Amino acid sequence: MSKDIKEEALSYHRYPIPGKLETVATKSTSSPDDLSLAYSPGVAYPCKEIEKNADDAYLYTNKANLVAVISNGTAVLGLGNIGAAASKPVMEGKALLFKIFAGLDCYDIEIDEHDPDRFVSAVKAMSTTFGGINLEDIKAPECFEIEDRLKRECDIPVMHDDQHGTAIVSGAALLNALEIQNKNIDDVRVVVNGAGAAAISCTRLYTHLGVRKENIIMCDSKGVISASRKDINPQKREFATDLPVTTLAEALKGADVFLGLSVADVMTPAMLASMAPRPIVFALANPNPEIAYETATETRKDLIFATGRSDYPNQINNVLGFPYIFRAALDCRASEINEDMKVAAARSIASLAKKTVPESLCRAYGVSQLTFGPDYILPKPFDKRLLKTVAPAIAKAAAESGAARRPIADYEAYATHLTTLIEDNDAYIVKLLDPNGDHCECK
Repeated sequence: MSKDIKEEALSYHRYPIPGKLETVATKSTSSPDDLSLAYSPGVAYPCKEIEKNADDAYLYTNKANLVAVISNGTAVLGLGNIGAAASKPVMEGKALLFKIFAGLDCYDIEIDEHDPDRFVSAVKAMSTTFGGINLEDIKAPECFEIEDRLKRECDIPVMHDDQHGTAIVSGAALLNALEIQNKNIDDVRVVVNGAGAAAISCTRLYTHLGVRKENIIMCDSKGVISASRKDINPQKREFATDLPVTTLAEALKGADVFLGLSVADVMTPAMLASMAPRPIVFALANPNPEIAYETATETRKDLIFATGRSDYPNQINNVLGFPYIFRAALDCRASEINEDMKVAAARSIASLAKKTVPESLCRAYGVSQLTFGPDYILPKPFDKRLLKTVAPAIAKAAAESGAARRPIADYEAYATHLTTLIEDNDAYIVKLLDPNGDHCECK
């Protein structure tokens, strides 16, 4: 990061007031009568209604539109274990994205606690405040236990976005890349480099989309995760292979798909050259991918290549998923975010990339056109059609899977309603889209 960008970023966060969020009243407060309704004595009446029926909190408070972004700062993207306080700018940014892309209100909560038991207890105790909980930047393997327990112990949807957001968006990219490359999902061989939270969740979702587990080889820093290894946790063992390969180079020979969630420059040109015809490479190490874009595209002309960066084609960006997942989950009062909802999210995101892109969106990105193909396998983050396309698909999957406690009655009317939630965000989005690229988080 250059000094100019550093100073600009620090100034952006500090002035005119510190931070990126504020509390805004949603009701009139211009008279004594207003205040008597907002607080004492009027506030007692909704309190009594909620005491009789806890679900009435969705009617009389902001719970129906409120998400918590919660982290302990142990695995902040690109920064590592920087601690709870230092993670707050990231969590504020995530809260901002919830608002501008899905009209959801959001509180960022940083919990200075590494012990999973105490962390779970703290989050569970405050969960009644929220309609949903987005866990963020919590290191593996603790993140698996924390999410699993909170999903069981809370009665609202809980999702660790580092795991499932990446899985959903890369899953959408995989579906479209396979179609363009004319490959069948149940036949392809997939190599995953990296075995952390995101890698495990991506691989799990790929199997739900149709990839056969016996066609997957996963590698960690010690090489291929084989069934004979004794140094692997239960999550890694789920994808241990019996195939006679030990290195990433051996695993990649003849492979159709590479998913990297590891470190920069781990894939060599020779490894890429050894892959099957028409390969698909998702090199998602941040900020520098497992193989440089220029190197990859020079090595293989038949390649589809994606990264987590906005300065290359095919950015795999979690912002294509999490705002719409929580929007749908809260609107249908989902009890959880299940696999059917994740698959529906991936398929609906993939479907939007095949539709004609409005000229206004092309102009915003400084291009004459965006057409479904090797360099455009995913919608752009600022495509406002995402909300009305993805959220209804997720809500429908929630209803069909039994997760929706208040199913949407009219999906067409619901889609129309969703467009009104972000119609005032155009001016802000224009500010975010500048000549240096979009400012969305990239995972």
